[in-house]
Amino acid sequence: MKPIVHGLEAKYGDRIGFVYLNVDDPNTDSLKQALGFRYMPYFVLLDGDGNILQQWAGPVTEAEFATAFDTALAP
Repeated sequence: MKPIVHGLEAKYGDRIGFVYLNVDDPNTDSLKQALGFRYMPYFVLLDGDGNILQQWAGPVTEAEFATAFDTALAP
């Protein structure tokens, strides 16, 4: 997943903030719990107000992410 996510960050990084949480970092436990993290890989797309737009658990294709990102960025 790393190459896909980093490629998307290169493409969308000027319009979407990418944040990476370390699953082993206890300092992020409350955020992981709030976002519904259960297992890896786990991805969450939030809007500018912090509302969850979409969540993915398990592997995701670049096309799935791109569709969600483009929808979220649409005027």
